[in-house]
Amino acid sequence: MHEIGYCDGVLEAVERRAAGRRVARIGVRIGAMHRVVHEAFEQSFQHVAAGGVAEGATTDLTTVAARALCRLCNTTFETVEPMPDCPSCAAPVLELEGGDEVVLEWVEYHPEQSASSLRAVLPVHSHTAVHHEGGDVDVPGHPG
Repeated sequence: MHEIGYCDGVLEAVERRAAGRRVARIGVRIGAMHRVVHEAFEQSFQHVAAGGVAEGATTDLTTVAARALCRLCNTTFETVEPMPDCPSCAAPVLELEGGDEVVLEWVEYHPEQSASSLRAVLPVHSHTAVHHEGGDVDVPGHPG
């Protein structure tokens, strides 16, 4: 279950952002090329978050497709497959771009926290990478 490696990096970012507040839910954008199974990610996050501020928090995952360019016919398209064939000419000769991100987008706190902190929307433009065994995790606001 490779999802646990991603969850370690995401949890680190969640804990920094939460600053001791109890977390109810998180939103994560993850590239399709990571081949993450949503249920496995949820279970992995529950495992790594046990005993901390995010214990019991649920995850809301959004899968991001990669962009592909066929080198033979110049067709561009989006894909969630790591080795797709071109939908126009069926060629397997493609260049893939994107679909490899892991971004913590938002954190939602438990209702007992102050009303102004129910959801902290994290800026998508201030990303830094966190290294883990499965590769880099791109998380906003994490000092790199």
